[in-house]
Amino acid sequence: MTYQPNYTLPREWVEVISEGGLDALPELIRILVNTAMEAEREQHIGASRYERSSQRRGHANGFKAKTVKTRLGEISFAIPQVREGDFYPKALEKGLRSERALKATLAEMYVQGVSTRKVAAVVKKLCGAEVSSGLVSQAVGQLDAVLVEWRQRTLGVCPYLILDARYERVRQAGAVRDAAVLIAIGVG
Repeated sequence: MTYQPNYTLPREWVEVISEGGLDALPELIRILVNTAMEAEREQHIGASRYERSSQRRGHANGFKAKTVKTRLGEISFAIPQVREGDFYPKALEKGLRSERALKATLAEMYVQGVSTRKVAAVVKKLCGAEVSSGLVSQAVGQLDAVLVEWRQRTLGVCPYLILDARYERVRQAGAVRDAAVLIAIGVG
């Protein structure tokens, strides 16, 4: 009886991993994400490559290169384009929400009193990317605009009651005890 391999990865991928080890991961991720984006485009336009169909909702229009910084290093992807322009693959975030979250985190660290140098060290450790003091300042500027808007918002009517208390030593039945006297100061 012959041995049957029990994996479903394409043979080329297995060879790349066995030859390159962990250094081959960025290339494999690039291939995998590019293939997934092409499949998503085919589903979006309703036809596969070179297929003529009456259900077709658009036309493929080449690829656009995009380099993304990841934990594994920079990876260049080929983003499939559609002639009608209403397609962007879900595998890559449009507008980079994660970048906005990183900027918000940088601003928060700065507000908490972390120095620019320490912020840069934390980001380099987490993301493997260099952060300039200008980027931290820009993130703080965005945070300042939000804080000013929050401080200047209208609060409306807020009912309140201010209470205060003091403790008095009193003598009851020959024993000295502490008694609290509650005072209502204002109602608004």
